[in-house]
Amino acid sequence: MTVSERMSNAGLVPVVVLENAADAVPVARALLAGGVDVMEITFRTAAAEDSIRAVAQECDEMVVGAGTVVTLEQCRRAVDAGAQFIVSPGYDDEVVAWCVEHDVTIVPGCVTPTEIMAAMKRGLSVLKFFPAGVYGGLSAMKALSAPFGSIRFVPTGGVNEKNCGEYSAAPFVHAIGGSWVCTKADIAAHNFEKITQLCKAARAAILGFEVGHVGVNCKDDAEAQAVCDKLTDAFSFPAKIGNSSNFSTDAIEVMKGCGRGVNGHIAIRTNKVSMAVAELEKR
Repeated sequence: MTVSERMSNAGLVPVVVLENAADAVPVARALLAGGVDVMEITFRTAAAEDSIRAVAQECDEMVVGAGTVVTLEQCRRAVDAGAQFIVSPGYDDEVVAWCVEHDVTIVPGCVTPTEIMAAMKRGLSVLKFFPAGVYGGLSAMKALSAPFGSIRFVPTGGVNEKNCGEYSAAPFVHAIGGSWVCTKADIAAHNFEKITQLCKAARAAILGFEVGHVGVNCKDDAEAQAVCDKLTDAFSFPAKIGNSSNFSTDAIEVMKGCGRGVNGHIAIRTNKVSMAVAELEKR
């Protein structure tokens, strides 16, 4: 599985700021316990390089990357330390070209058509959208996805526990980035269990599992129609007639034959199908 696929399946790329490299592995393990196996350690502190190295050496199951990379020198140091991907706040062609040449996943910040086209020329399709809250959020990304349909964004900045589900449901969003699941304060206080619980809550919101509808099997068209008629008579539920099934409201599907299951099925709705499949395979 590629790094990009791991990001998408994680759904969330925590932006981690570490002042002390000794905290790197405990934070990584807290994220893993919360179901998140991708982390971005920012180059905003002197501890970044050693933190990346520690996670790369001690947490094989974690995909660790470097964030806030603004120079080629930082990029090289990060990769030498074990970073499996690079995230930059903006588009720097020198950094992007080096990463492409050395087969390192790079997610540069791109918020304009010009930047997106430059990234596409380098063969990139997953781009950071930062700061999302300032540059128009979902509406801006939706507008950009019209001419750039192959591009998927990783919005960061302005994404939080309240709107992460809404962001993740957008088809042009690859994953989301954020620091609310592992704040500097919680890291400093070694609130690792809290970090784990915040990750679990974030992933639950991103997945957005809920009951879509309940399916009831009938032997034929006539029986399906009779069931819908009874539901209409009893509860005034409107019926929508289809080819292979009828719907009594959007919540009850009445099959015109033996569909999925012996007696019927329960359809579960989710924001991200690929992420849901990966998650359910682990359960």
